[in-house]
Amino acid sequence: MKIHFIAIGGSAMHNLAIALQQKGYQITGSDDTIHDPSKSRLAKRGLLPEEFGWFSEKITTDLDAIILGMHAKKDNPELLKAQELGLKIYSYPEFLYEQSKDKTRVVIGGSHGKTTITSMILHVLNYHDREVDYMVGAQLDGFETMVHLTNENEFIVLEGDEYLSSPIDMRPKFHLYKPNIALLSGIAWDHINVFPTFDNYVEQFRIFNDSLTNGGIMVYNEEDIVLKEVVESSNHPIKGYPYKTPNYTINNGITYLETSDGDMPLEIFGDHNLQNLAGAKWICQHMGIDEDEFYEAIASFKGASKRLEKIAESNSTVVFKDFAHSPSKVKATTTAVKKQYSNRTVLACLELHTYSSLNAEFLAEYKGAIDNADKAVVFYSPHAVKIKELEEVTEEQIASAFERDDLIIFTNPNEFKEFLFSENLKETALLLMSSGNYGGLDFEEVKSLV
Repeated sequence: MKIHFIAIGGSAMHNLAIALQQKGYQITGSDDTIHDPSKSRLAKRGLLPEEFGWFSEKITTDLDAIILGMHAKKDNPELLKAQELGLKIYSYPEFLYEQSKDKTRVVIGGSHGKTTITSMILHVLNYHDREVDYMVGAQLDGFETMVHLTNENEFIVLEGDEYLSSPIDMRPKFHLYKPNIALLSGIAWDHINVFPTFDNYVEQFRIFNDSLTNGGIMVYNEEDIVLKEVVESSNHPIKGYPYKTPNYTINNGITYLETSDGDMPLEIFGDHNLQNLAGAKWICQHMGIDEDEFYEAIASFKGASKRLEKIAESNSTVVFKDFAHSPSKVKATTTAVKKQYSNRTVLACLELHTYSSLNAEFLAEYKGAIDNADKAVVFYSPHAVKIKELEEVTEEQIASAFERDDLIIFTNPNEFKEFLFSENLKETALLLMSSGNYGGLDFEEVKSLV
Protein backbone atom coordinates (compact mmCIF):
# COMPACT_ATOMS: atom_id res chain seq x y z
CA MET A 1 0.00 0.00 0.00
CA LYS A 2 1.03 3.59 -0.70
CA ILE A 3 0.08 5.90 2.16
CA HIS A 4 0.63 9.64 2.50
CA PHE A 5 0.67 11.39 5.90
CA ILE A 6 -0.57 14.96 6.09
CA ALA A 7 1.22 16.37 9.19
CA ILE A 8 3.70 13.50 9.50
CA GLY A 9 5.79 15.25 12.17
CA GLY A 10 3.40 14.77 15.09
CA SER A 11 4.41 12.57 18.01
CA ALA A 12 1.81 9.92 17.24
CA MET A 13 1.82 10.42 13.45
CA HIS A 14 5.55 9.90 12.87
CA ASN A 15 5.51 6.77 15.02
CA LEU A 16 2.64 5.34 12.96
CA ALA A 17 4.50 6.22 9.75
CA ILE A 18 7.59 4.34 10.98
CA ALA A 19 5.48 1.35 12.11
CA LEU A 20 3.79 1.10 8.70
CA GLN A 21 7.12 1.38 6.87
CA GLN A 22 8.39 -1.50 9.02
CA LYS A 23 5.29 -3.43 8.00
CA GLY A 24 6.25 -3.01 4.33
CA TYR A 25 4.06 -0.07 3.27
CA GLN A 26 5.32 2.75 1.01
CA ILE A 27 5.16 5.93 3.10
CA THR A 28 5.39 9.61 2.16
CA GLY A 29 4.47 12.66 4.19
CA SER A 30 4.33 16.44 4.55
CA ASP A 31 4.42 18.99 7.34
CA ASP A 32 5.05 22.71 7.69
CA THR A 33 7.47 22.19 10.58
CA ILE A 34 9.01 19.16 12.30
CA HIS A 35 11.02 19.21 15.50
CA ASP A 36 13.15 16.59 17.23
CA PRO A 37 12.86 13.81 18.15
CA SER A 38 10.38 13.33 15.27
CA LYS A 39 12.71 15.02 12.77
CA SER A 40 15.79 12.85 13.38
CA ARG A 41 13.75 9.65 13.70
CA LEU A 42 12.03 10.28 10.34
CA ALA A 43 15.35 11.23 8.72
CA LYS A 44 16.98 8.03 9.94
CA ARG A 45 14.35 6.02 8.05
CA GLY A 46 14.29 8.18 4.91
CA LEU A 47 10.81 9.51 5.71
CA LEU A 48 11.64 13.17 6.41
CA PRO A 49 10.09 15.44 3.73
CA GLU A 50 12.70 17.05 1.48
CA GLU A 51 11.24 20.46 2.27
CA PHE A 52 8.65 21.71 4.74
CA GLY A 53 5.26 22.90 3.55
CA TRP A 54 2.12 21.57 1.87
CA PHE A 55 2.33 20.45 -1.77
CA SER A 56 -0.89 19.47 -3.51
CA GLU A 57 1.13 17.82 -6.31
CA LYS A 58 2.12 15.09 -3.83
CA ILE A 59 -1.51 13.93 -3.78
CA THR A 60 -2.13 11.61 -6.72
CA THR A 61 -4.57 8.85 -7.64
CA ASP A 62 -1.97 6.12 -7.10
CA LEU A 63 -2.15 6.67 -3.32
CA ASP A 64 -4.16 4.01 -1.48
CA ALA A 65 -4.89 6.16 1.54
CA ILE A 66 -4.28 9.47 3.29
CA ILE A 67 -3.75 9.69 7.05
CA LEU A 68 -4.69 13.13 8.33
CA GLY A 69 -3.14 14.55 11.51
CA MET A 70 -4.71 17.03 13.94
CA HIS A 71 -1.99 19.59 13.17
CA ALA A 72 -3.41 20.12 9.66
CA LYS A 73 -6.22 22.60 9.00
CA LYS A 74 -9.47 22.01 7.08
CA ASP A 75 -8.22 24.18 4.20
CA ASN A 76 -4.90 22.31 3.91
CA PRO A 77 -4.00 22.21 0.16
CA GLU A 78 -3.11 18.50 0.29
CA LEU A 79 -6.35 17.63 2.10
CA LEU A 80 -8.42 19.62 -0.42
CA LYS A 81 -6.68 17.81 -3.30
CA ALA A 82 -7.29 14.42 -1.67
CA GLN A 83 -10.98 15.26 -1.24
CA GLU A 84 -11.18 16.45 -4.84
CA LEU A 85 -9.68 13.16 -6.08
CA GLY A 86 -11.99 11.11 -3.85
CA LEU A 87 -9.12 9.38 -2.05
CA LYS A 88 -9.74 7.42 1.15
CA ILE A 89 -8.89 9.75 4.08
CA TYR A 90 -8.37 8.26 7.53
CA SER A 91 -7.88 9.92 10.88
CA TYR A 92 -5.12 8.40 13.01
CA PRO A 93 -7.53 6.39 15.23
CA GLU A 94 -9.65 5.31 12.24
CA PHE A 95 -6.61 3.79 10.58
CA LEU A 96 -5.53 2.06 13.78
CA TYR A 97 -8.98 0.46 13.99
CA GLU A 98 -8.69 -0.72 10.38
CA GLN A 99 -5.35 -2.32 11.24
CA SER A 100 -6.76 -4.04 14.33
CA LYS A 101 -10.37 -4.98 13.60
CA ASP A 102 -9.50 -8.69 13.52
CA LYS A 103 -7.52 -8.50 16.78
CA THR A 104 -8.53 -8.35 20.45
CA ARG A 105 -8.48 -4.60 21.11
CA VAL A 106 -7.46 -3.45 24.60
CA VAL A 107 -8.08 0.30 25.07
CA ILE A 108 -6.84 2.32 28.06
CA GLY A 109 -8.74 5.58 28.64
CA GLY A 110 -9.33 8.20 31.32
CA SER A 111 -8.51 11.84 32.00
CA HIS A 112 -5.27 10.89 33.73
CA GLY A 113 -2.90 7.94 33.99
CA LYS A 114 -3.63 6.33 30.63
CA THR A 115 -0.07 6.65 29.31
CA THR A 116 1.34 5.24 32.56
CA ILE A 117 -1.14 2.35 32.68
CA THR A 118 -0.52 1.48 29.02
CA SER A 119 3.23 1.64 29.69
CA MET A 120 2.86 -0.65 32.74
CA ILE A 121 0.95 -3.22 30.69
CA LEU A 122 3.51 -3.17 27.88
CA HIS A 123 6.38 -3.38 30.36
CA VAL A 124 4.88 -6.51 31.95
CA LEU A 125 4.12 -8.15 28.58
CA ASN A 126 7.61 -7.33 27.29
CA TYR A 127 9.22 -8.70 30.48
CA HIS A 128 7.49 -12.03 29.85
CA ASP A 129 8.20 -11.99 26.07
CA ARG A 130 4.52 -11.74 25.13
CA GLU A 131 4.29 -10.20 21.66
CA VAL A 132 1.47 -7.67 21.14
CA ASP A 133 0.71 -4.77 18.84
CA TYR A 134 0.44 -1.40 20.56
CA MET A 135 0.14 2.37 20.48
CA VAL A 136 1.26 4.38 23.51
CA GLY A 137 1.71 8.11 24.08
CA ALA A 138 5.29 8.08 25.43
CA GLN A 139 8.62 6.60 24.46
CA LEU A 140 9.33 3.52 26.61
CA ASP A 141 12.57 1.86 27.63
CA GLY A 142 13.03 -1.31 25.60
CA PHE A 143 10.66 -0.21 22.81
CA GLU A 144 11.95 1.26 19.56
CA THR A 145 8.71 3.01 18.60
CA MET A 146 5.47 4.14 20.24
CA VAL A 147 3.47 2.20 17.63
CA HIS A 148 3.90 -1.43 16.62
CA LEU A 149 1.69 -3.21 14.07
CA THR A 150 1.88 -6.76 12.74
CA ASN A 151 -0.40 -9.17 10.90
CA GLU A 152 0.09 -12.03 13.35
CA ASN A 153 -0.24 -10.70 16.94
CA GLU A 154 -3.55 -11.53 18.63
CA PHE A 155 -3.76 -8.47 20.93
CA ILE A 156 -3.36 -4.75 20.35
CA VAL A 157 -3.04 -2.38 23.32
CA LEU A 158 -4.15 1.16 22.53
CA GLU A 159 -3.94 4.32 24.60
CA GLY A 160 -7.40 5.85 24.19
CA ASP A 161 -7.32 9.64 24.04
CA GLU A 162 -10.58 11.61 24.36
CA TYR A 163 -9.33 14.48 22.16
CA LEU A 164 -10.66 14.96 18.60
CA SER A 165 -9.66 12.58 15.80
CA SER A 166 -8.83 14.98 12.95
CA PRO A 167 -9.74 18.42 11.57
CA ILE A 168 -12.59 16.82 9.60
CA ASP A 169 -13.60 14.21 12.20
CA MET A 170 -14.72 15.80 15.46
CA ARG A 171 -15.26 12.53 17.31
CA PRO A 172 -13.00 11.74 20.29
CA LYS A 173 -10.28 9.28 19.26
CA PHE A 174 -11.29 6.60 21.74
CA HIS A 175 -14.81 6.39 20.28
CA LEU A 176 -13.39 4.78 17.15
CA TYR A 177 -11.59 1.73 18.61
CA LYS A 178 -14.58 -0.47 19.68
CA PRO A 179 -12.64 -2.31 22.40
CA ASN A 180 -13.08 -5.90 23.54
CA ILE A 181 -11.31 -5.03 26.82
CA ALA A 182 -11.10 -1.50 28.21
CA LEU A 183 -9.96 0.46 31.25
CA LEU A 184 -11.05 3.87 32.52
CA SER A 185 -8.83 5.49 35.16
CA GLY A 186 -10.96 8.48 36.10
CA ILE A 187 -12.83 11.53 34.84
CA ALA A 188 -11.60 15.09 35.50
CA TRP A 189 -12.74 17.89 33.20
CA ASP A 190 -10.17 18.73 30.51
CA HIS A 191 -9.95 20.07 26.93
CA ILE A 192 -12.48 22.84 27.64
CA ASN A 193 -11.88 24.34 24.18
CA VAL A 194 -13.61 21.22 22.81
CA PHE A 195 -15.86 20.14 25.70
CA PRO A 196 -17.27 23.41 27.10
CA THR A 197 -19.10 21.87 30.07
CA PHE A 198 -18.29 19.10 32.53
CA ASP A 199 -21.47 17.21 31.55
CA ASN A 200 -20.49 17.35 27.90
CA TYR A 201 -17.05 15.96 28.80
CA VAL A 202 -18.51 13.15 30.93
CA GLU A 203 -20.83 12.19 28.07
CA GLN A 204 -17.78 11.24 25.97
CA PHE A 205 -16.93 8.55 28.54
CA ARG A 206 -20.51 7.22 28.52
CA ILE A 207 -20.24 6.87 24.74
CA PHE A 208 -16.87 5.12 25.10
CA ASN A 209 -18.24 2.71 27.73
CA ASP A 210 -21.12 1.81 25.44
CA SER A 211 -18.78 1.37 22.45
CA LEU A 212 -17.34 -1.85 23.91
CA THR A 213 -18.23 -4.99 22.03
CA ASN A 214 -21.16 -6.92 23.56
CA GLY A 215 -19.88 -9.04 26.44
CA GLY A 216 -16.71 -6.94 26.62
CA ILE A 217 -14.72 -6.24 29.78
CA MET A 218 -14.55 -2.82 31.48
CA VAL A 219 -11.93 -2.32 34.21
CA TYR A 220 -12.61 0.92 36.12
CA ASN A 221 -11.43 2.94 39.12
CA GLU A 222 -14.27 2.66 41.63
CA GLU A 223 -12.77 5.43 43.78
CA ASP A 224 -13.76 7.96 41.11
CA ILE A 225 -17.43 8.65 41.93
CA VAL A 226 -18.31 10.12 38.52
CA LEU A 227 -16.65 7.25 36.64
CA LYS A 228 -18.29 4.65 38.90
CA GLU A 229 -21.72 6.11 38.07
CA VAL A 230 -20.93 6.19 34.33
CA VAL A 231 -19.99 2.50 34.21
CA GLU A 232 -22.47 1.10 36.72
CA SER A 233 -25.53 3.00 35.39
CA SER A 234 -24.99 1.71 31.83
CA ASN A 235 -27.33 -0.90 30.39
CA HIS A 236 -24.74 -1.99 27.86
CA PRO A 237 -24.05 -5.76 28.12
CA ILE A 238 -20.48 -5.74 29.45
CA LYS A 239 -18.66 -7.16 32.49
CA GLY A 240 -17.33 -4.66 35.03
CA TYR A 241 -14.14 -5.14 37.06
CA PRO A 242 -13.63 -2.34 39.62
CA TYR A 243 -10.25 -1.55 41.17
CA LYS A 244 -8.97 0.77 43.92
CA THR A 245 -5.74 1.88 45.56
CA PRO A 246 -3.97 -1.20 46.96
CA ASN A 247 -2.45 -1.23 50.45
CA TYR A 248 1.12 0.01 50.70
CA THR A 249 3.66 1.52 53.08
CA ILE A 250 6.50 4.02 52.69
CA ASN A 251 9.84 3.42 54.39
CA ASN A 252 12.97 5.55 53.86
CA GLY A 253 11.59 7.05 50.65
CA ILE A 254 10.65 3.68 49.13
CA THR A 255 7.08 2.52 48.53
CA TYR A 256 6.31 -1.11 49.42
CA LEU A 257 3.24 -2.78 47.92
CA GLU A 258 1.41 -5.32 50.09
CA THR A 259 1.11 -8.66 48.25
CA SER A 260 0.19 -12.21 49.29
CA ASP A 261 3.92 -13.01 49.27
CA GLY A 262 4.86 -10.06 51.48
CA ASP A 263 5.79 -6.40 50.94
CA MET A 264 7.35 -5.67 47.55
CA PRO A 265 9.48 -2.54 46.87
CA LEU A 266 8.48 -0.44 43.86
CA GLU A 267 10.33 2.06 41.69
CA ILE A 268 7.17 4.21 41.44
CA PHE A 269 5.15 5.96 44.14
CA GLY A 270 1.98 7.95 44.84
CA ASP A 271 -1.65 6.93 45.30
CA HIS A 272 -2.41 7.69 41.66
CA ASN A 273 0.40 5.40 40.47
CA LEU A 274 -0.67 2.63 42.85
CA GLN A 275 -4.18 2.95 41.41
CA ASN A 276 -2.68 2.76 37.92
CA LEU A 277 -0.84 -0.41 38.95
CA ALA A 278 -4.05 -2.01 40.26
CA GLY A 279 -5.83 -1.29 36.96
CA ALA A 280 -2.91 -2.55 34.88
CA LYS A 281 -2.90 -5.79 36.90
CA TRP A 282 -6.54 -6.50 35.99
CA ILE A 283 -5.85 -5.85 32.30
CA CYS A 284 -2.78 -8.09 32.31
CA GLN A 285 -4.75 -10.87 33.99
CA HIS A 286 -7.39 -10.62 31.25
CA MET A 287 -4.52 -10.97 28.75
CA GLY A 288 -3.23 -14.17 30.35
CA ILE A 289 -0.64 -12.88 32.86
CA ASP A 290 -1.21 -14.28 36.36
CA GLU A 291 -0.74 -12.25 39.55
CA ASP A 292 2.72 -13.58 40.43
CA GLU A 293 3.98 -12.94 36.90
CA PHE A 294 2.59 -9.39 37.07
CA TYR A 295 4.30 -8.59 40.38
CA GLU A 296 7.60 -10.04 39.21
CA ALA A 297 7.59 -7.75 36.17
CA ILE A 298 6.11 -4.56 37.67
CA ALA A 299 8.82 -4.38 40.38
CA SER A 300 11.25 -3.07 37.74
CA PHE A 301 8.85 -0.52 36.16
CA LYS A 302 10.39 2.95 36.52
CA GLY A 303 7.53 4.97 35.01
CA ALA A 304 6.58 6.40 31.64
CA SER A 305 8.68 9.17 30.10
CA LYS A 306 7.92 12.60 31.63
CA ARG A 307 5.52 11.04 34.17
CA LEU A 308 7.10 11.67 37.60
CA GLU A 309 10.43 11.11 35.90
CA LYS A 310 13.39 11.40 38.28
CA ILE A 311 15.96 13.43 36.38
CA ALA A 312 18.53 14.01 39.15
CA GLU A 313 19.23 12.88 42.71
CA SER A 314 21.83 13.27 45.46
CA ASN A 315 21.79 12.42 49.17
CA SER A 316 19.81 15.55 49.99
CA THR A 317 18.08 16.60 46.77
CA VAL A 318 15.82 14.97 44.20
CA VAL A 319 14.38 16.51 41.02
CA PHE A 320 11.32 15.25 39.17
CA LYS A 321 9.94 16.28 35.80
CA ASP A 322 6.26 15.60 35.23
CA PHE A 323 3.84 16.18 32.35
CA ALA A 324 1.09 17.14 34.84
CA HIS A 325 -0.84 20.25 33.85
CA SER A 326 -4.55 19.62 34.49
CA PRO A 327 -5.75 20.36 38.06
CA SER A 328 -6.36 16.70 39.02
CA LYS A 329 -2.93 15.60 37.76
CA VAL A 330 -1.15 18.50 39.45
CA LYS A 331 -2.83 17.71 42.77
CA ALA A 332 -2.12 13.96 42.54
CA THR A 333 1.54 14.49 41.59
CA THR A 334 2.23 17.16 44.26
CA THR A 335 0.53 15.04 46.94
CA ALA A 336 2.51 11.96 45.92
CA VAL A 337 5.87 13.74 46.13
CA LYS A 338 5.08 15.26 49.55
CA LYS A 339 3.93 11.90 50.89
CA GLN A 340 7.04 10.15 49.57
CA TYR A 341 9.43 12.85 50.84
CA SER A 342 7.60 13.99 53.97
CA ASN A 343 10.83 15.09 55.69
CA ARG A 344 11.94 17.32 52.83
CA THR A 345 10.85 20.69 51.51
CA VAL A 346 8.75 20.15 48.38
CA LEU A 347 9.22 22.96 45.84
CA ALA A 348 6.53 22.62 43.17
CA CYS A 349 6.86 24.64 39.95
CA LEU A 350 3.85 24.53 37.63
CA GLU A 351 3.75 25.96 34.12
CA LEU A 352 0.31 26.91 32.81
CA HIS A 353 0.76 26.03 29.16
CA THR A 354 -2.37 24.41 27.66
CA TYR A 355 -5.57 25.99 26.29
CA SER A 356 -7.50 24.89 29.37
CA SER A 357 -4.94 26.03 31.95
CA LEU A 358 -4.61 29.47 30.35
CA ASN A 359 -8.37 30.01 30.19
CA ALA A 360 -9.53 32.61 32.71
CA GLU A 361 -12.79 30.75 33.47
CA PHE A 362 -11.07 27.36 33.94
CA LEU A 363 -8.42 28.71 36.33
CA ALA A 364 -10.75 28.27 39.33
CA GLU A 365 -10.39 24.48 38.88
CA TYR A 366 -6.82 24.81 40.24
CA LYS A 367 -7.98 25.76 43.75
CA GLY A 368 -5.96 23.64 46.20
CA ALA A 369 -4.04 21.82 43.45
CA ILE A 370 -0.59 22.65 44.87
CA ASP A 371 -1.48 23.11 48.53
CA ASN A 372 0.60 20.08 49.51
CA ALA A 373 3.82 21.73 48.32
CA ASP A 374 5.85 23.62 50.92
CA LYS A 375 6.78 26.24 48.32
CA ALA A 376 4.69 26.79 45.22
CA VAL A 377 5.54 28.58 41.96
CA VAL A 378 3.37 29.19 38.91
CA PHE A 379 4.93 30.23 35.60
CA TYR A 380 3.04 31.27 32.50
CA SER A 381 3.94 33.13 29.35
CA PRO A 382 1.69 36.03 28.26
CA HIS A 383 3.14 35.36 24.78
CA ALA A 384 1.67 31.83 24.84
CA VAL A 385 -1.73 33.32 25.74
CA LYS A 386 -1.52 35.58 22.68
CA ILE A 387 -0.45 32.73 20.37
CA LYS A 388 -3.44 30.68 21.53
CA GLU A 389 -5.65 33.77 20.95
CA LEU A 390 -7.04 33.62 24.47
CA GLU A 391 -8.11 36.48 26.71
CA GLU A 392 -5.23 37.91 28.72
CA VAL A 393 -4.70 36.25 32.09
CA THR A 394 -3.38 38.45 34.91
CA GLU A 395 -1.20 37.53 37.87
CA GLU A 396 -4.06 38.64 40.12
CA GLN A 397 -6.41 36.12 38.47
CA ILE A 398 -3.89 33.32 39.00
CA ALA A 399 -3.30 34.26 42.63
CA SER A 400 -7.05 34.40 43.22
CA ALA A 401 -7.68 31.02 41.53
CA PHE A 402 -5.05 29.06 43.48
CA GLU A 403 -6.07 30.72 46.78
CA ARG A 404 -2.58 30.43 48.22
CA ASP A 405 -1.19 33.57 49.88
CA ASP A 406 2.47 32.64 49.44
CA LEU A 407 2.18 31.62 45.77
CA ILE A 408 5.13 32.90 43.68
CA ILE A 409 4.19 33.87 40.11
CA PHE A 410 6.55 34.42 37.17
CA THR A 411 5.80 35.55 33.62
CA ASN A 412 9.41 36.11 32.55
CA PRO A 413 11.44 32.94 31.74
CA ASN A 414 14.75 34.53 32.79
CA GLU A 415 13.37 35.64 36.14
CA PHE A 416 11.98 32.14 36.77
CA LYS A 417 15.34 30.59 35.91
CA GLU A 418 17.18 33.05 38.19
CA PHE A 419 14.83 32.14 41.04
CA LEU A 420 15.30 28.42 40.49
CA PHE A 421 19.09 28.58 40.31
CA SER A 422 19.33 30.80 43.40
CA GLU A 423 17.32 28.42 45.61
CA ASN A 424 19.06 26.31 48.24
CA LEU A 425 17.84 22.84 47.31
CA LYS A 426 19.40 21.00 50.25
CA GLU A 427 16.85 18.57 51.78
CA THR A 428 14.47 19.45 48.93
CA ALA A 429 12.30 17.59 46.43
CA LEU A 430 11.99 19.81 43.34
CA LEU A 431 8.96 19.08 41.16
CA LEU A 432 8.78 20.61 37.67
CA MET A 433 5.29 20.18 36.21
CA SER A 434 4.68 21.24 32.63
CA SER A 435 3.80 20.09 29.13
CA GLY A 436 6.19 22.84 27.95
CA ASN A 437 9.64 24.02 29.06
CA TYR A 438 9.09 27.22 31.08
CA GLY A 439 9.93 29.45 28.14
CA GLY A 440 13.20 27.65 27.28
CA LEU A 441 14.51 26.08 30.48
CA ASP A 442 17.33 23.59 29.81
CA PHE A 443 16.54 20.53 31.92
CA GLU A 444 20.10 19.25 31.49
CA GLU A 445 21.25 22.45 33.18
CA VAL A 446 18.75 21.89 36.00
CA LYS A 447 20.49 18.61 36.80
CA SER A 448 23.57 20.61 37.79
CA LEU A 449 21.63 22.02 40.74
CA VAL A 450 21.83 18.66 42.49
